Amino acid sequence: MVTKEMNILEAVQKHPVISNVFKRHGLGCVGCMVAAGETLGEGITAHGLNADALIEEMNQLIKETEAK
Repeated sequence: MVTKEMNILEAVQKHPVISNVFKRHGLGCVGCMVAAGETLGEGITAHGLNADALIEEMNQLIKETEAK
C-alpha cells in the first residue's frame, strides 16, 4: 500500500502498477526529476488534484493486482 507521505519514486519502484494512475490523470510525475524528492501527496496536490482520492485509487489498483 502507498501513503501520501511516501516518496514518489520509491512508491513507483515498489508498486509499478501505480504509474497507470498517474497516466490516467495526466500526471508526468513518474518521469519528472522532482519525483526523487517529493512525496505522493505533494506531487498530486501540486497539480491541483485530490491526493486522498488518488492514493485510494492507487491502493485499490495495488490490491487488485496483488490478488491475481
